[in-house]
Amino acid sequence: MQLDWPDTPIRDASTVILLRNQSSNPKVLLGRRGTGAVFMPNKFVFPGGAVEAADAQSNLIERPAQKCLRRLRSQCENNIVDSLLTCAVREVWEETGLMLARRSPSTSCPVSPFGNLDYAPSAKGMQFVYRAITPPGQKRRFDARFFLVNLQDADLVNHPDDFSQATTELSDLQWIHLSKACELDVPLITRLVIEHISTLLKAGEGVKDVPFRRTQERCHHLEML
Repeated sequence: MQLDWPDTPIRDASTVILLRNQSSNPKVLLGRRGTGAVFMPNKFVFPGGAVEAADAQSNLIERPAQKCLRRLRSQCENNIVDSLLTCAVREVWEETGLMLARRSPSTSCPVSPFGNLDYAPSAKGMQFVYRAITPPGQKRRFDARFFLVNLQDADLVNHPDDFSQATTELSDLQWIHLSKACELDVPLITRLVIEHISTLLKAGEGVKDVPFRRTQERCHHLEML
């Protein structure tokens, strides 16, 4: 029986689809959430999580392209674009140990998501590709913006196979071929995002429309941003 949590707040969140070998053998990075996790236990997911207060204080050394920023700003009522982008970088670091960053004087980054003021977070190459709000009836609800990051366009400090600095929040981290990703035990929203990314790559075009999924008055809605 599904429990009802009518007062669950909706938290802004960022989720990151890391992509490598796009032209020849596209793979995405997924990890498994723990058995005791409150939200999506045992599921394979992309790295991501809720925006934290410190994300607003961590200065980005580089932002995505203007097209991405314009679309993202149009969907952010509280001027949280930089917080969402920094959250994306921080969650990748915490959950995978991969550092999207660039060396920078400590004065340019008063709060570092890496615990190392020699590096500032970089959102270079990020593309806003999906938005989804967790349906009612869940103990945790998020207004998640999904960002696609092609590693060849990003500021990646370490090797993409180096997960040595990751926390234990995600286990069994693995690069999996995009066409095989849905064979893992993934949540519905992850499956939908994978299918959307596959369509984008097959079309060989940039992001035109961003799907936005949400539930209102018990009805599921999909609109294109």
